[in-house]
Amino acid sequence: MSSRRRFYARPLFATAASIAVLTGVATTAPAATPTTPPAAAVDDTYYQGALGKTGAALKSSLHTIISDQTTLSYSQVWDALKATDEDPANSSNVILLYTGRSQSKTENGGNTGDWNREHVWAKSHGDFGTSTGPGTDIHHLRPEDVQVNSTRGNKDFDNGGGTVPGAPGNYTDSDSFEPRDAVKGDVARMILYMAVRYEGNDAFADLEPNDRVSNGSAPYIGRLSVLKQWNQEDPPDSFEQNRNEVIYDRYQHNRNPFIDHPEWVEAIW
Repeated sequence: MSSRRRFYARPLFATAASIAVLTGVATTAPAATPTTPPAAAVDDTYYQGALGKTGAALKSSLHTIISDQTTLSYSQVWDALKATDEDPANSSNVILLYTGRSQSKTENGGNTGDWNREHVWAKSHGDFGTSTGPGTDIHHLRPEDVQVNSTRGNKDFDNGGGTVPGAPGNYTDSDSFEPRDAVKGDVARMILYMAVRYEGNDAFADLEPNDRVSNGSAPYIGRLSVLKQWNQEDPPDSFEQNRNEVIYDRYQHNRNPFIDHPEWVEAIW
C-alpha cells in the first residue's frame, strides 16, 4: 500500500463545481437542484423512529426504515441510472462516477468506451452477484467507464496508488482504489448505506465495513477510517442530494440516510 496521503483543496462545505478538463476525459458534475428540501423535510416523517438514537440503536432503526423499498431487476437498473445520474447540464447524458465524464445515455454496454453499471460495494464482497437485492440496489450502482470499472474491480477503498489511466484524480494499487476528490464522500456514504441496509436477515450476507484492505470474498469492505474521513471532507452536494430524491421518489422509495444526515456516520461508527 502506498503511503501517499493527499490534502483536499476545496472547502469543507463546497459543492461540486462545473469544471471542464481540457483533455475531455473528465468533468465535475454541474450542481443539480434537489427536487425537495433536504433532511429537515423528512425528519418528522421518514426518520422519526431514528431521531435521538446513536450507535447500534441508530443503526438498527435506520435498517428497519430503509429496508422498506421497491426492488429492481438488473435490466431495470440501466434505465434507472439514466435518471438518477443525469447530467444537469445535458439531459441526454449521464455523469460517470470516477471519471466525471458526461456521456450519452445511449452509449451503455460492455464495449470499450461504453459506460456500464459499477457496483460501488463490489458484488464479490458478500457474493451477491446481480440478483435482485444488493446486486440491483441503485443507491450503490453508478454509471462508469467500462475500462475504469474493470480497473477498480473488487478493490477496497483507501488512499494511495498510481494514477488510473483515463480517470485523472483517481489512484489505485494492488489492493485499493482511491476515487477523485469530488466523489470521495459519495463513495463513503454509498458503502455505509449498504452496511446498514443489508444486515443478514433477508437471505443476503451481513455487509459490514472494516479497517482492512484485501478483504477478498468476505462480506466486508474497507477502509472504514478512510471512508469516515472522506465523508467529512466531501459533504453531500446538490447532485448527490438530487440523486437520493430521484431514487426515493421514482424507483426504490427508500433513502440513503447518510446523504440526509452525514453526521450519523460518526454516531454509528
